Amino acid sequence: MLRLGRLLPEAKTAGMNLVLWPIETLYRINLRLETLDVPPQDIITRDNVFRKSERRLLFRVVDANLAMSQVRIINTRPSQLAQTTLRSIVGQFELDEILSQRDKVNAKLQIILDTDTEPWGIKVSKVEVKQVDIPEQMQRAIARQAEAERERRAKDHSCRG
Repeated sequence: MLRLGRLLPEAKTAGMNLVLWPIETLYRINLRLETLDVPPQDIITRDNVFRKSERRLLFRVVDANLAMSQVRIINTRPSQLAQTTLRSIVGQFELDEILSQRDKVNAKLQIILDTDTEPWGIKVSKVEVKQVDIPEQMQRAIARQAEAERERRAKDHSCRG
């Protein structure tokens, strides 16, 4: 609640609250877990592969007064932070690592986002990969590599038998 434009030290709790309009202004901040879809963006991995990635961010406000005083629009700021952090973190991994160790990438991303949003009174609960788009040329190259590996294993197996 703001009184004459200044934030009151204690947030109002649920239930009926007396607001002396126009002296006081009451802002409602959702304290429940919120899901935020981070818009897809092109990212370059450590092995110089361009890919498009979509992520989902789960967060909640733990301190309404802190969030009110530190963040202008609560839903957009974590999304913007997630976009910039995603680019820097994914750039540290190769494409194979991202595809095979998503949990490791997500955990690292969550730790960084949670640390960055803590001063805002926001707790990031989870970061998860929604979709990973791999360019069609890369998909064909991966398929050729997998086929060559299967043929090599088949030849090794037939030579032993």
